[in-house]
Amino acid sequence: MASSNPSTLNVKVEFGGGLELLFSNQRSHKVTLPATAKAPKDSNTALPVLESECTKPADVAYLIHYLRDHLLKERAELFVENGTVRPGILVLINDTDWELEGEGDYVLKDGDEIVFISTLHGG
Repeated sequence: MASSNPSTLNVKVEFGGGLELLFSNQRSHKVTLPATAKAPKDSNTALPVLESECTKPADVAYLIHYLRDHLLKERAELFVENGTVRPGILVLINDTDWELEGEGDYVLKDGDEIVFISTLHGG
């Protein structure tokens, strides 16, 4: 699934444990992302920021926001809370717990597989 365009990344995203219901009831998605993403603005400084400093390599935090804004069909609060995935959602990056990979700071690579699994069940 390697991208022929160095300015984009192709990643495979999978949802399980009921999360797929929020994403058109589809477990697997192939997503093409820009290789660089806009960095969040620092509201604590009044200094002008150079355009080159406004972008950073696309990371998992960017992917989460991209999924929320482009693929999520309903109830964003069940997927995102306080700018990251809500508690109770296990995130795997290439079959490894994202806590071992730097969580949202993990810089995406072409061909990565990101899995989101809800561990919360109603009762």
